[in-house]
Amino acid sequence: MVPLSVLDLVPVREGGSLGEAYAAAVSLAKTAEEEGYCRFWVAEHHAMEGIAGAATSVVLAHIGNATRTIRIGSGGIMLPNHTPFQIAEQFGTLAALFPGRIDLGLGRAPGAGPELQRALRKDLHRAAENFPQDVVELRALLTGDIELPVTATPGLGSEVDMWMLGSSLFGAQLAAKLGMPYAFASHFAPDHLDAALELYRRDFQPSEACEKPHVMAAMTIFAADSDEEAEHIASSQLQAFVRLRTGNPGKLPPPVEGFRDALPAPARAMLEHIGQASAIGSPNTIRAKVEQFLERTQADEIIVAGSTYDPEHRNRSLRLTREALAV
Repeated sequence: MVPLSVLDLVPVREGGSLGEAYAAAVSLAKTAEEEGYCRFWVAEHHAMEGIAGAATSVVLAHIGNATRTIRIGSGGIMLPNHTPFQIAEQFGTLAALFPGRIDLGLGRAPGAGPELQRALRKDLHRAAENFPQDVVELRALLTGDIELPVTATPGLGSEVDMWMLGSSLFGAQLAAKLGMPYAFASHFAPDHLDAALELYRRDFQPSEACEKPHVMAAMTIFAADSDEEAEHIASSQLQAFVRLRTGNPGKLPPPVEGFRDALPAPARAMLEHIGQASAIGSPNTIRAKVEQFLERTQADEIIVAGSTYDPEHRNRSLRLTREALAV
């Protein structure tokens, strides 16, 4: 069976609180650990009232303290928002607290308008241009493979697995050049999936940390007892995505019966397009769609995304997905 992992946005639902979102993340991580998932990753987003993972390393410490064996990490840290030294210290601390369990997924997209740039005191577009050099510097701060004038303590010598994240050819090229495992955000940006994986595998240069190409691809998965029930619980995520793409983001809404069918044609087409990397349905449907995706991508791992209004629905979805793919 293909290894499975979890990507969590730590969603804040309508009528809910930040505290409830963090409690739900812990519950989900415990379920993933019990079911044998490999990793539990949290994504960094800022100034979004429906996503509570902005202080990613702090959230990971909370999750790490509530779990025992599952790897925890970032999916990802948007490095242009930070300095390599700060991230080396933060993830060096996590590695000391939770030895052998820390992943550091790195992304280039600043994902910020002028207001957030001012709040972060960063020229994020210039920082994004420096991303390759910053990745090399961060790796040196953690491994000591390049001598630097300053030492990250904690940080240097930490057992942290670094990953490159991407949704375009840029991340694939950089991951191949630096010999890093590569995670592709196909759950929301499938356009360049095939070309990026081909480029990464073709140009991969082995490194001390990664001897051969290693691909993790993201899928949106909602599993339930029936296709109809799965579509219903998935409608919260679908609503959130449509709202985001139309400039009206907010907290995660309750599910709506028949939401997809009620949409105008352009919105339905948009959901159909990103649904290339999704599986919504009963265990039999999940199994068939994941197998098709694996045949297409030859991925070494699948990371499962998708937020539900009722946290228990996602816990159950993880259990059903695991069972479906174990057959």
